[in-house]
Amino acid sequence: MSTVSNAPETGETTALAAEQDYVARLYDRFDTLREQAQQFLSSALRQVPDSEQAHTERNAATRLHTEQLAQYAAAETGLCFGKLEFTDETDRYIGLMGILDEENDYEPLLVDWRAPAARPFYVATGASTEGVRMRRHLRIRKRTVIGVDDELLDLSGVEDADDVTGETALLAALNAKRTGRMTDIVRTIQAEQDNVIRSPLHGVLVVQGGPGTGKTAVALHRAAYLLYTHREQLAKRGVLVVGPNPAFLNYVSQVLPSLGETGVLMATVGDLFPDVRPRLTEPDAAAEIKGRPDMVTVLARAVADRQRVPDEPMEIVFERETLLLEPAAVERAKAAALRLGTLHNRAEPTFAAAIIKELTRLVAEGLGADLLEAGDLADISRELREEPDVLAALDWLWPVLTPQRLLKELYASPELLESAFPHLSEEERALLHRPEHFGWTPADVPVLDEAMELLGEDDRAAKALAEKKRRERLEFAEGVVDIMRIDEEVADDDVLMAMNMITADHLADRQERSSNLTTAERAAQDRTWTFGHVIVDEAQELSAMAWRLLMRRAPARSMTLVGDVAQTGDLAGAESWEQVLAPHMENRWRMEELTVNYRTPAEIMRVATAVLREFAPPIAEPKSVRSTGVPPWSLPVTTDDLPARLAELVEKELAEVGEGTLGVIIPTALRDAVSVLSPSDRVSVLTVREAKGLEFDAVIVVEPASIREESPKGLKDLYVALTRATQRLGIVHSTPLPDSLAGALA
Repeated sequence: MSTVSNAPETGETTALAAEQDYVARLYDRFDTLREQAQQFLSSALRQVPDSEQAHTERNAATRLHTEQLAQYAAAETGLCFGKLEFTDETDRYIGLMGILDEENDYEPLLVDWRAPAARPFYVATGASTEGVRMRRHLRIRKRTVIGVDDELLDLSGVEDADDVTGETALLAALNAKRTGRMTDIVRTIQAEQDNVIRSPLHGVLVVQGGPGTGKTAVALHRAAYLLYTHREQLAKRGVLVVGPNPAFLNYVSQVLPSLGETGVLMATVGDLFPDVRPRLTEPDAAAEIKGRPDMVTVLARAVADRQRVPDEPMEIVFERETLLLEPAAVERAKAAALRLGTLHNRAEPTFAAAIIKELTRLVAEGLGADLLEAGDLADISRELREEPDVLAALDWLWPVLTPQRLLKELYASPELLESAFPHLSEEERALLHRPEHFGWTPADVPVLDEAMELLGEDDRAAKALAEKKRRERLEFAEGVVDIMRIDEEVADDDVLMAMNMITADHLADRQERSSNLTTAERAAQDRTWTFGHVIVDEAQELSAMAWRLLMRRAPARSMTLVGDVAQTGDLAGAESWEQVLAPHMENRWRMEELTVNYRTPAEIMRVATAVLREFAPPIAEPKSVRSTGVPPWSLPVTTDDLPARLAELVEKELAEVGEGTLGVIIPTALRDAVSVLSPSDRVSVLTVREAKGLEFDAVIVVEPASIREESPKGLKDLYVALTRATQRLGIVHSTPLPDSLAGALA
């Protein structure tokens, strides 16, 4: 592909004026459509539904027009960014949304970037022009066209192709300063990225790509594309985007809204168990144990350990009499409960009924069974079910367990840990031991989710709470109706009173329905929610247990998994895609590779590649598309001087990148030592795990040898740290550099 610079001043002025006229026409139509959507929304909100169907229709209209207004707000800036001039003398404008010309047989004034008609803007080349003569990138600021960049694809008629030059929109975007938030790449999507974005919805697609290949941006734009092409199918079930940590989600949080998509649930794996917020950290070795696939068997043992049979008869006091519950009777009750094949909590009523029946028999024997009638036995059974000593015995023999209670009591008991983890060493079990009052770690969430699958939900408390809330709504509604009543003596018989139109029950039901949660909001509250499509970024970091959780969220196996096995840092993470996917779908998945590094300059990538080759994963090395002319630097310091020198270097690098951002990537053990640094909007001090998926204009990597030594996958962590920069890379160390890194910097 060749590029053409802007024409001479008179030609450029003419081109800008022509494009300005067209863009102004687009915005006129855009404003009309937005005003119509606002009017439709206002009209829907004013409606007073008089039936269930009318209520449903009003909610649907409200959601539709609210979503439309969000899309218009997102498209306000940069509505149109591209133009295709075809060899047949037709033109096609590309932008953030589609706009039709109602006065001209609904011809497209603007084509949505996701539509098939827009694809030549991303894939046409000089070798395969797709009928495109010229591709034009429009630069617009506040509805004003301030510049154009043209790319000639069909050079027929161009006398001197060697003189066709100019900066493309891609390189301009790559050289722009980072702001601390990822922006969309809709204007600069490249052909191999476009192939991934537009890949079919169904099945599991793995996107393997090295640093800087745009994996994250591609994943997010794929979410927007799928919602555009399969909106009706995905609107009900939604799309889940899973990221590696909260900092990453914050970094990418504006991309989908900027594309007009606000209904996607973005979460970490740790967010996917409602009412649990994992705030604790733990040793990597502990998280690795919790991520192993044999945790399924461990949890089954832990549940079985809570289905107890006493060694000796249990003494249970009832009405000042001591009943002896024999182990054999408990064994029979347990067998009856397990015979049903149901989950632990769902089998508890069967077990409890058998125990109550046995205790009733013991009480009856003491009173003289021949003297008691059926009603007497029923009364005894009812009283036994309310007896504190009986309830305590049932809770010990077969407790109703939440996943939280199961794990808290397991982690807090060395005896239960030893029973559930007989294959672990004492030192490994000690990693898992913690008091009950402690909170949760991210690695606990997949284990909690698995425990729920084994326990089954005890919905009795939930039903009781729901009934309580229903009664409260009814009482409130009855009060409202009472207020609405008018003394019959002063009421006009010709006036239709509100009290004649609505009952308290009807008002209470309407109050319950009035909560118009989005699909994403409802999904976030429901552990059993299954999504229409699941997208996972940094997927190589997930443990076997995390994969089990996500597969439950995507039973149709419609997924996009984005990552790089060369960057796996988690001890429970993937060594290969085959390893993690085979247990769930064998070989029924497809893979695309992103091979071009848009982020990392060639000078930095040369150094990072030297480290990559030391652990040599069987993948292709991404090729950088640009060079900055700035080689990476390194500075040896003493341990004592490190904090002060680092602070000086931060100030120096900030001056070098102007308004850009700086990342300081440190070993976990040095967090306290570098506390002299103050994080800000422009400076981030992060461990490798926290920096994963992020990018900065400049990066300082501190103590590479320590980063390598902190983990068995330390070389991969170092590779990640070295590839976060878009412009400049520096290394500060008080200990010798790893050989591969030292050689590359020499």
